[in-house]
Amino acid sequence: MHTRKPKPFSLQRVNHLLHRVRAKRIAIGWLLAFSCASQAGMGIVERASETVRIPLTVFYPTAQAEQPVKKGPFDFSLAVNAQPDSGPHPLVLISHGSGGSPWVHVDLARTLVENGFVVVMPEHHQDNYKDFSDPGPSTWKLRPAEVSQAIDLIAQDPLLGPVTSTEKVGVYGGSAGGHTALSLAGGQWSPARFRDHCEAHIAEDFSSCVGFITRLNGGWLDGLKKLTAKVVIRWRFGDATPYRHEDRRIRAVIAAVPFAADFDLSTLVKPKIPLGLILAGQDINQIPRFHGQAVQHTCETCTTIADMPQAGHGMMLSPLPPLGSTDSIAYQLLSDPPGFDRSQLPALHQKVADFFKSHLLTP
Repeated sequence: MHTRKPKPFSLQRVNHLLHRVRAKRIAIGWLLAFSCASQAGMGIVERASETVRIPLTVFYPTAQAEQPVKKGPFDFSLAVNAQPDSGPHPLVLISHGSGGSPWVHVDLARTLVENGFVVVMPEHHQDNYKDFSDPGPSTWKLRPAEVSQAIDLIAQDPLLGPVTSTEKVGVYGGSAGGHTALSLAGGQWSPARFRDHCEAHIAEDFSSCVGFITRLNGGWLDGLKKLTAKVVIRWRFGDATPYRHEDRRIRAVIAAVPFAADFDLSTLVKPKIPLGLILAGQDINQIPRFHGQAVQHTCETCTTIADMPQAGHGMMLSPLPPLGSTDSIAYQLLSDPPGFDRSQLPALHQKVADFFKSHLLTP
């Protein structure tokens, strides 16, 4: 009969066992946090801009009861200024599109909150639903730094700072917000590249270059519209300075139907952090082959979270806002194409949450 000799005591072996115990405790803690979050309500606080330039809207898990709340044209169920659940909760920021608001991303925010995240939406300067005075490259330069400032502000917030982890952060952006996300992933762009793209493709990608001002309709004014657009773009966007932004706290980003034609695609072959893409095959606001698909075809390490062939640019908005009459530019650019089923969006939102969980919750 043989007896097994005990392994010799060593400090290295003890440290290894302690590390495994700690890892298991952390994993159990996260599982418990997410289990509780799935049953939680959604709290909301709004931080006005008095001492800082960037107002914030924050959604987070709470045990307090929700109440009917009206925001703009929408009716929501939210727990206003509620006490947050104990954390730490991982953080995701949402960068809205041009002229955007927090309210058109509430459905995505709710899914993220149900998965345990705190969700922060900064209001981008001069390119939001309250102030739409300067959309485009001039404010795109500012957006990534505004995201970083929003992380700083939430870390210092007396209500949410103590329950929010800001060491590993995710960013989701759609349209112009997708441009922000690509910048944060290490992509390099310049206003002059925007100018060059519009010079070469003004007719094919007119809405990307001009925005919601006017559209080409096949009439005799189309030639004048294209000429005027080129003159204005040449005058405003000659800056060839390469812009990029790095924030080491940001560990994963998602770009949904992004404006991407002004990026040096060589800088997005292997992004510095995990980059997810969401594409819409019927997008007429940002023609996919110049934007999202161009990044998809170039990037060697990106994850295509969804490529929805029947979706339009407005698929990133949920709930979809009132778009006016059928002949309005907003309706034409953002309404759902025939055949697109919005019942697909909850599954998409869960894929977004899963992407961030896989990249933000790992040791």
